[in-house]
Amino acid sequence: MNGGLNVFKLIAEASLPVQLVMLVLLVFSFMSWVIIIRKYSQMKAAMESVEAFEERFWSGGDLAQLFREVSNGGAENSGMETIFASGFREFARQRQRKLSDMRVVMESSERAMRVAGTREIGLLERNLEFLANVGSISPYVGLFGTVWGIMGAFQGLGEMKDVTIAAVAPHISEALIATAMGLFAAIPAVWAYNRYANRVERIASRYEVFQEEFSSVLQRQIQSDDVR
Repeated sequence: MNGGLNVFKLIAEASLPVQLVMLVLLVFSFMSWVIIIRKYSQMKAAMESVEAFEERFWSGGDLAQLFREVSNGGAENSGMETIFASGFREFARQRQRKLSDMRVVMESSERAMRVAGTREIGLLERNLEFLANVGSISPYVGLFGTVWGIMGAFQGLGEMKDVTIAAVAPHISEALIATAMGLFAAIPAVWAYNRYANRVERIASRYEVFQEEFSSVLQRQIQSDDVR
Protein backbone atom coordinates (compact mmCIF):
# COMPACT_ATOMS: atom_id res chain seq x y z
CA MET A 1 0.00 0.00 0.00
CA ASN A 2 1.41 3.36 -1.03
CA GLY A 3 -0.36 5.16 1.78
CA GLY A 4 0.83 2.76 4.49
CA LEU A 5 3.17 3.70 7.30
CA ASN A 6 6.76 2.75 6.48
CA VAL A 7 8.60 2.94 9.78
CA PHE A 8 11.98 2.10 8.34
CA LYS A 9 11.65 4.82 5.73
CA LEU A 10 10.73 7.36 8.41
CA ILE A 11 13.77 6.36 10.48
CA ALA A 12 16.07 6.56 7.46
CA GLU A 13 14.80 10.02 6.55
CA ALA A 14 14.95 11.40 10.09
CA SER A 15 17.62 13.93 11.03
CA LEU A 16 20.94 12.72 12.44
CA PRO A 17 20.23 13.77 16.08
CA VAL A 18 16.89 11.95 16.00
CA GLN A 19 18.55 8.87 14.51
CA LEU A 20 21.14 8.94 17.29
CA VAL A 21 18.35 9.12 19.87
CA MET A 22 16.68 6.12 18.24
CA LEU A 23 19.97 4.22 18.24
CA VAL A 24 20.43 4.88 21.97
CA LEU A 25 16.89 3.67 22.66
CA LEU A 26 17.47 0.58 20.54
CA VAL A 27 20.59 -0.23 22.57
CA PHE A 28 18.64 0.33 25.81
CA SER A 29 15.92 -2.02 24.59
CA PHE A 30 18.38 -4.72 23.52
CA MET A 31 20.27 -4.62 26.83
CA SER A 32 16.99 -4.66 28.76
CA TRP A 33 15.80 -7.79 26.99
CA VAL A 34 19.13 -9.51 27.61
CA ILE A 35 18.78 -8.76 31.34
CA ILE A 36 15.09 -9.75 31.36
CA ILE A 37 15.83 -13.16 29.85
CA ARG A 38 18.80 -13.82 32.12
CA LYS A 39 16.91 -12.68 35.21
CA TYR A 40 14.02 -14.98 34.39
CA SER A 41 16.36 -17.97 34.48
CA GLN A 42 18.12 -16.71 37.61
CA MET A 43 14.91 -16.08 39.54
CA LYS A 44 13.45 -19.43 38.53
CA ALA A 45 16.62 -21.25 39.60
CA ALA A 46 16.72 -19.34 42.91
CA MET A 47 13.15 -20.27 43.80
CA GLU A 48 13.66 -23.90 42.81
CA SER A 49 16.82 -23.97 44.94
CA VAL A 50 14.89 -22.64 47.93
CA GLU A 51 12.19 -25.29 47.57
CA ALA A 52 14.70 -28.12 47.10
CA PHE A 53 16.94 -27.16 50.01
CA GLU A 54 14.07 -26.60 52.45
CA GLU A 55 12.88 -30.12 51.63
CA ARG A 56 16.37 -31.51 52.34
CA PHE A 57 16.76 -29.46 55.50
CA TRP A 58 13.47 -30.49 57.05
CA SER A 59 13.80 -34.15 56.05
CA GLY A 60 15.22 -34.86 59.50
CA GLY A 61 18.75 -35.73 58.46
CA ASP A 62 21.92 -34.94 60.38
CA LEU A 63 22.94 -31.28 60.06
CA ALA A 64 26.64 -32.11 60.01
CA GLN A 65 26.10 -34.52 57.13
CA LEU A 66 24.02 -31.95 55.28
CA PHE A 67 26.78 -29.40 55.81
CA ARG A 68 29.35 -31.77 54.33
CA GLU A 69 27.14 -32.37 51.30
CA VAL A 70 26.62 -28.66 50.77
CA SER A 71 30.33 -27.93 51.26
CA ASN A 72 31.23 -30.54 48.65
CA GLY A 73 28.98 -28.68 46.22
CA GLY A 74 31.51 -25.85 46.09
CA ALA A 75 30.73 -23.14 43.54
CA GLU A 76 27.39 -24.79 42.68
CA ASN A 77 25.93 -23.68 46.01
CA SER A 78 23.72 -20.65 46.01
CA GLY A 79 20.96 -18.98 47.95
CA MET A 80 19.74 -20.86 50.99
CA GLU A 81 22.52 -23.46 50.76
CA THR A 82 25.12 -20.71 51.12
CA ILE A 83 23.25 -19.20 54.07
CA PHE A 84 23.04 -22.58 55.79
CA ALA A 85 26.71 -23.37 55.17
CA SER A 86 27.85 -19.97 56.48
CA GLY A 87 25.74 -20.24 59.62
CA PHE A 88 26.67 -23.83 60.42
CA ARG A 89 30.37 -23.25 59.70
CA GLU A 90 30.46 -20.33 62.14
CA PHE A 91 28.40 -22.31 64.67
CA ALA A 92 30.85 -25.25 64.52
CA ARG A 93 33.85 -22.95 64.78
CA GLN A 94 32.48 -21.25 67.87
CA ARG A 95 31.58 -24.57 69.49
CA GLN A 96 35.10 -25.88 68.89
CA ARG A 97 36.36 -22.95 70.93
CA LYS A 98 34.41 -24.40 73.91
CA LEU A 99 32.50 -21.18 74.47
CA SER A 100 30.02 -21.48 77.32
CA ASP A 101 28.11 -18.32 76.40
CA MET A 102 25.30 -19.46 74.12
CA ARG A 103 24.50 -15.88 73.21
CA VAL A 104 27.94 -15.31 71.68
CA VAL A 105 27.71 -18.51 69.66
CA MET A 106 24.27 -17.66 68.32
CA GLU A 107 25.14 -14.04 67.52
CA SER A 108 28.19 -15.15 65.52
CA SER A 109 26.20 -17.72 63.59
CA GLU A 110 23.32 -15.35 62.90
CA ARG A 111 25.71 -12.63 61.78
CA ALA A 112 27.36 -15.03 59.33
CA MET A 113 23.94 -15.97 57.92
CA ARG A 114 22.90 -12.33 57.55
CA VAL A 115 26.08 -11.52 55.65
CA ALA A 116 25.61 -14.52 53.34
CA GLY A 117 21.93 -13.67 52.84
CA THR A 118 22.72 -10.07 51.99
CA ARG A 119 25.30 -11.22 49.45
CA GLU A 120 22.83 -13.62 47.82
CA ILE A 121 20.13 -10.96 47.60
CA GLY A 122 22.67 -8.60 46.08
CA LEU A 123 23.31 -11.13 43.30
CA LEU A 124 19.58 -11.37 42.60
CA GLU A 125 19.22 -7.59 42.53
CA ARG A 126 22.14 -7.08 40.16
CA ASN A 127 21.14 -5.22 36.96
CA LEU A 128 17.62 -4.50 38.24
CA GLU A 129 18.69 -0.89 38.70
CA PHE A 130 19.46 -0.73 34.98
CA LEU A 131 15.91 -1.85 34.16
CA ALA A 132 14.54 0.80 36.49
CA ASN A 133 16.67 3.49 34.85
CA VAL A 134 15.69 2.43 31.35
CA GLY A 135 12.03 2.45 32.35
CA SER A 136 12.26 5.94 33.83
CA ILE A 137 14.47 7.79 31.32
CA SER A 138 13.61 6.17 27.97
CA PRO A 139 10.34 8.10 27.49
CA TYR A 140 12.19 11.36 28.12
CA VAL A 141 14.98 10.40 25.73
CA GLY A 142 12.35 9.63 23.11
CA LEU A 143 10.57 12.89 23.85
CA PHE A 144 13.84 14.76 23.35
CA GLY A 145 14.17 13.17 19.92
CA THR A 146 10.57 14.11 19.11
CA VAL A 147 11.03 17.72 20.15
CA TRP A 148 14.24 17.97 18.16
CA GLY A 149 12.59 16.43 15.13
CA ILE A 150 9.57 18.74 15.31
CA MET A 151 11.84 21.76 15.63
CA GLY A 152 13.71 20.68 12.50
CA ALA A 153 10.43 20.03 10.70
CA PHE A 154 9.07 23.48 11.46
CA GLN A 155 12.34 25.07 10.38
CA GLY A 156 12.05 23.29 7.07
CA LEU A 157 8.39 24.21 6.71
CA GLY A 158 9.25 27.86 7.26
CA GLU A 159 11.06 27.85 3.93
CA MET A 160 8.01 26.52 2.05
CA LYS A 161 5.53 28.81 0.37
CA ASP A 162 2.58 26.42 0.49
CA VAL A 163 2.25 24.42 3.73
CA THR A 164 -0.22 21.53 3.59
CA ILE A 165 -0.99 18.50 5.76
CA ALA A 166 0.72 16.34 3.16
CA ALA A 167 3.90 18.35 3.61
CA VAL A 168 3.74 18.42 7.44
CA ALA A 169 2.71 14.83 8.16
CA PRO A 170 5.93 13.02 7.16
CA HIS A 171 8.11 15.32 9.26
CA ILE A 172 5.86 14.99 12.32
CA SER A 173 5.76 11.21 11.87
CA GLU A 174 9.54 11.04 11.78
CA ALA A 175 9.71 12.93 15.07
CA LEU A 176 7.00 10.86 16.79
CA ILE A 177 8.84 7.62 15.99
CA ALA A 178 11.36 8.61 18.67
CA THR A 179 8.63 8.80 21.31
CA ALA A 180 7.25 5.44 20.19
CA MET A 181 10.70 3.87 20.51
CA GLY A 182 11.10 5.41 23.95
CA LEU A 183 7.90 3.70 25.08
CA PHE A 184 8.97 0.49 23.32
CA ALA A 185 12.12 0.46 25.47
CA ALA A 186 10.50 1.65 28.69
CA ILE A 187 7.39 -0.53 29.00
CA PRO A 188 9.10 -3.97 29.09
CA ALA A 189 11.81 -2.62 31.41
CA VAL A 190 9.26 -1.25 33.91
CA TRP A 191 7.19 -4.44 33.79
CA ALA A 192 10.25 -6.65 34.29
CA TYR A 193 11.65 -4.49 37.10
CA ASN A 194 8.39 -4.60 39.07
CA ARG A 195 8.00 -8.33 38.52
CA TYR A 196 11.56 -9.23 39.47
CA ALA A 197 11.69 -6.82 42.39
CA ASN A 198 8.63 -8.58 43.85
CA ARG A 199 10.27 -11.97 43.32
CA VAL A 200 13.45 -10.83 45.03
CA GLU A 201 11.36 -9.59 47.95
CA ARG A 202 9.62 -12.96 48.26
CA ILE A 203 12.90 -14.87 48.08
CA ALA A 204 14.47 -12.53 50.65
CA SER A 205 11.51 -13.20 52.94
CA ARG A 206 12.08 -16.95 52.58
CA TYR A 207 15.76 -16.45 53.43
CA GLU A 208 14.90 -14.46 56.56
CA VAL A 209 12.38 -17.04 57.75
CA PHE A 210 14.92 -19.82 57.21
CA GLN A 211 17.57 -17.92 59.17
CA GLU A 212 15.21 -17.59 62.13
CA GLU A 213 14.18 -21.23 61.97
CA PHE A 214 17.78 -22.43 61.61
CA SER A 215 18.80 -20.25 64.55
CA SER A 216 16.13 -21.96 66.65
CA VAL A 217 17.43 -25.37 65.59
CA LEU A 218 20.99 -24.44 66.52
CA GLN A 219 19.86 -23.04 69.84
CA ARG A 220 18.07 -26.28 70.69
CA GLN A 221 21.18 -28.22 69.72
CA ILE A 222 23.31 -26.12 72.11
CA GLN A 223 20.84 -26.74 74.92
CA SER A 224 20.82 -30.46 74.13
CA ASP A 225 24.63 -30.62 74.16
CA ASP A 226 24.79 -28.72 77.46
CA VAL A 227 22.39 -31.16 79.09
CA ARG A 228 24.65 -34.01 78.11
